[in-house]
Amino acid sequence: MYALEKSTVSFKLNGKEVHAKIDNQSILLWTLRDQFALTGTKFSCGMSQCGACTIHLDGKAIRSCTLPTSAVKGKSVTTIEGLNHEVGTRLKEAWINEQVPQCGYCQPGQIMQASALLQENDNPSREDIIEHMEGVLCRCGAYYRIIKAIQSSTKTAYHGSRSE
Repeated sequence: MYALEKSTVSFKLNGKEVHAKIDNQSILLWTLRDQFALTGTKFSCGMSQCGACTIHLDGKAIRSCTLPTSAVKGKSVTTIEGLNHEVGTRLKEAWINEQVPQCGYCQPGQIMQASALLQENDNPSREDIIEHMEGVLCRCGAYYRIIKAIQSSTKTAYHGSRSE
């Protein structure tokens, strides 16, 4: 047997500087869940195929189940627990209003993926939404409500519904 080499990785997590003690095989998903008790990021396929583990790395939606923790050194990681900017708040409200969740397992990944889209394009077309959300699977088949929630959370729709 050989000992795994341990090191410390520093990065920003949900807006705060953190230090994670890792070995050379540490995967970000497990670091988030085990060291920081951020269990909103889910494990499902373990191959970056389903999107349940989606987080933001420097503002981009990425899958954390295959990403080495060492790859986030000096970067900014946002999980569903830290998604508290205006777009994130609008999305969470829309998710509730449109009654999106069924089992709820994929919902953090869905919201993180949608948030990345709306950060780049606050008024996406239905086709833009479908294309951008394609990599996040929902076993319950709530895709219609997911699309509707994203559409209703756009800045235009959100402010329009508030004034009625």
